[in-house]
Amino acid sequence: MEKGSAAGGSSRPPPMPSLEDFPFEGKKPVKNPFVPIGALVTAGVLTAGLVSFRYGNSRLGQKLMRARVVAQGVTVALMVGSAYYYGDQIKLFKKGSSP
Repeated sequence: MEKGSAAGGSSRPPPMPSLEDFPFEGKKPVKNPFVPIGALVTAGVLTAGLVSFRYGNSRLGQKLMRARVVAQGVTVALMVGSAYYYGDQIKLFKKGSSP
């Protein structure tokens, strides 16, 4: 085997990227409080559904799984809607601020 090969060498891991390496370094993240709330509701309904399946109440478990799908869909719709809304706001800001 050759020295420095990946199989038996003492190669170092690649360096961790710094914040300067990311393309969105100057932008503030947009915060939508409904997305984390929707994620928590989805997780809660999923947990309740799994617990009800565990205890043998399959009818309630099935209803909770359907409610989970609805909650998950609403959460994804909020994510897409807020990205679309704030994406337009960023475009308008860039157009208005350019000379």
